[in-house]
Amino acid sequence: MGKQQSKLKSSALEDLMSATQFSNAEIREIHKGFLMQTPSGLVTREEFKTMYSILVPGGDSSDFAEHVFRTFDTNGDDSIDFREFLCALSITSKGETEDKLELAFNMYDIDQDGFITRGEMLDVITSTAKMVRANDPNIEKRLDKIFRQMDTNRDEQISLEEFIEGAKNDPGVCKLYQYFPMQ
Repeated sequence: MGKQQSKLKSSALEDLMSATQFSNAEIREIHKGFLMQTPSGLVTREEFKTMYSILVPGGDSSDFAEHVFRTFDTNGDDSIDFREFLCALSITSKGETEDKLELAFNMYDIDQDGFITRGEMLDVITSTAKMVRANDPNIEKRLDKIFRQMDTNRDEQISLEEFIEGAKNDPGVCKLYQYFPMQ
């Protein structure tokens, strides 16, 4: 979408309404706030980390914010534009459980190969623990249990389908994937 304009064009509004669950008025209001916070219309990685540290004070959120940033930056241009922001906000605030889980899967799939490995899961869960200042000596045991539950075909990686089914079948597991901002 490039550099944002202060006023959204009607074609952009139509696109955003079809891509999200927000109304015309909601999009305009969110856009106004987005531009107040980010006059350039783009959120850089460092700006995002700073904003996340304010949203989640106390712990070290930098690694987790990095994962969320990568997930929201769907075009991989190292910035989050208004469309990317709004689509992610729509999922986290108004999306169905399956949509939220797909977004969470994308965060855990660090190398974006369509699968989550044990190492990727450990990386994200460890970053979550640092953020909320949880010192769980059994984190790897818990992770192994979750990974075994989700990896139903025992191929040492979790597909999107396995991830969604595993999370839906265990509400406790589902809670692990709810650290997105603005929920």
